[in-house]
Amino acid sequence: MDAALGRALSPPFDPYASSLHYRIASHVIPYIGLAGYVGANPNLQAKTSKRLVAGLLAVESGQEAVIRGRLYEHALTRMHPYGIAVTNRISDPRDKLGHEGIKDEYLVVPKKLGAEDQIGGNVLAGDEYSVEYTRTPEEILRVVSCCGNESITGDFYPKGADGRIAKSHLQHC
Repeated sequence: MDAALGRALSPPFDPYASSLHYRIASHVIPYIGLAGYVGANPNLQAKTSKRLVAGLLAVESGQEAVIRGRLYEHALTRMHPYGIAVTNRISDPRDKLGHEGIKDEYLVVPKKLGAEDQIGGNVLAGDEYSVEYTRTPEEILRVVSCCGNESITGDFYPKGADGRIAKSHLQHC
């Protein structure tokens, strides 16, 4: 949240302080996973793996739609005690850490960035063709480490993620 707001928050962000805080916290990581499932699917070979990812993608998409829809209701609400509307600020740090351009969008965007250049409400994020963005495993690791480097452990995985892909990127000191 500090990165989203561009300053250290005082008091520190507490995801349990209110239902809005909890919704915002619930939006921080799942959306990255959703784009990761889209990015991983073309690389899968086994039918069982593709079926699993398709099922996970369906569930994650539904969850994300509900979370974004509820956050959209509060898109301009100023979050206590910070006095700033933060729902539109979460995307920037994730895009910056991923190093691959815009793959995360605000809940309210200029019409030229909305679905088919027609609307500013952005409950369902997608590219200019309204297709979900994709993230590679490396991009996801850059974001969840919160340092923009897939080779360094950090925030959400302080000891590093435990999968084969994640381990293959870790710097061994």
